[in-house]
Amino acid sequence: MRLDEDQASARFAAARVARLGTVDEHGRPHLVPVTFAVRGDLAVIAVDHKPKTTRNLKRLRNIQASPLVSLLADEYTEDWTQLWWVRADGTATVLRDPAEETDPLRWLTAKYPQYQGRTPAGPVIRVRITSWTGWHA
Repeated sequence: MRLDEDQASARFAAARVARLGTVDEHGRPHLVPVTFAVRGDLAVIAVDHKPKTTRNLKRLRNIQASPLVSLLADEYTEDWTQLWWVRADGTATVLRDPAEETDPLRWLTAKYPQYQGRTPAGPVIRVRITSWTGWHA
């Protein structure tokens, strides 16, 4: 069954992990799992302290090349009557001003106890969500 926009955004906001879909300058897709927080039509993601080989991440370069992104959250369980997914499509911006990162970092710290005491160093990605699409069993 299709989820309405309010149901979709509520399920998405409560999810613990999503996948961020971007495309590079050649149109090749790139998908990575992310932690995120949502306030209204804004979703935020931060580059955190988990090990990475570089801070020049492909997702950041892709957003510079093409800011249109998708975020996907879902619930899978062996009880297929409980399945659902929500996709949030929007336009992403990599925040470069530390003053713009303050609220998004607070949102992330409030959602994830792992960030308390070790706030992500950034950069922060802000997605202005333009459409919600969702389904549940």
